[in-house]
Amino acid sequence: MQALNPAVFLCHAQTDAPLAVDIAAFLERGADVRLFLDEGRIPPGGDLAAKAREGRMADIIVVLFSRDSMPSRWPRAQWAGPLVTEPAAEGVRIAFVRCDDCVPPRVLSPMFDYDGLNVRGLRKLKRWVRDRAATYRPPDVGGASDVAGLEADLEILGIAIADRPGMEVVESAALAFEFARAFAEDFDEVVRLEATGRTLAGLAGDLATQLGMRLEGDLPSNLQRLQELCSERRLLVIMDGIPDPPPQLHLGGRCSTLVVTEAGLEANADPLRPIQLALTSLGRQPDWPAICALARQARRVARQQGRIAELFEIMQLWHEAAGRFEDRAALNESARELVWILEGWGRVEEAERLEYRRAAEFDEQMHLF
Repeated sequence: MQALNPAVFLCHAQTDAPLAVDIAAFLERGADVRLFLDEGRIPPGGDLAAKAREGRMADIIVVLFSRDSMPSRWPRAQWAGPLVTEPAAEGVRIAFVRCDDCVPPRVLSPMFDYDGLNVRGLRKLKRWVRDRAATYRPPDVGGASDVAGLEADLEILGIAIADRPGMEVVESAALAFEFARAFAEDFDEVVRLEATGRTLAGLAGDLATQLGMRLEGDLPSNLQRLQELCSERRLLVIMDGIPDPPPQLHLGGRCSTLVVTEAGLEANADPLRPIQLALTSLGRQPDWPAICALARQARRVARQQGRIAELFEIMQLWHEAAGRFEDRAALNESARELVWILEGWGRVEEAERLEYRRAAEFDEQMHLF
């Protein structure tokens, strides 16, 4: 059973409700949390400390300090228990947001400032609430001067796809990788897909492998499984070296996608990619035995990783090339593999038609005496 997202209790004065709504909306867009907003509203004449005690029903308490929520005289004995010692004893995380020129107790931490719709301040609060960051380490994009020149573009991307799910297109791979570095705390994980020369099946298989999935179905069912998984996680998917038009890999849900027209540095992390490139870009006089060896290697790797839709594509490419080179053994071998895959997918009629053609052409017939 899927675990529920952490619950956040926003403790605030009734007059600060518009500020609380803004904060709640920002957290809901980018932090994968459940909000207790109305429950955290302090009624007229109510007590902030008492409301904060109610907040321990949640995993996280966020207290909004303002001239309307804070008592004018507030001895430590009244706030130390509900705001410090009691949450710590029960394992409830608590943070504080100063919403105007009020002066909260200095010892309360962490303390965030909310100045209108200050995105950077809200982002700091969101990152504290999330309390996790992507582990991906992008390639180095250059010197400090180059990074400084990207600051404005990074902030635009941050608003578009880090503060909320979305998709953006950029030309520069350096910008994309620096964005992944600067905004790692806004994502559960970052996945890079080298898209040059890749089909949709290849991108889906690479993504699934990086996420620890096995995609043994056909392409439509694989895409559906990926969308179901990714809709529940705050992922950033970087696809660099995207052709025109790009493959239609739309994940949706909580994911953000950064499409990069420029190809970044080669990572060679996916063992199937060089094989796919070799089979899709055969020269006039390719080393055919080496191509056949690559196809057989791809078969082993794809089956080990459960990337059957890609294996189907590779076997189709190999089968077509074998026909051009009149290699009857490779034609027979690739056809058998295609039949087995179709049978595994339950596409029985297609498998039977292909097997009939294969058997009629390649199987040796018994001689009659």
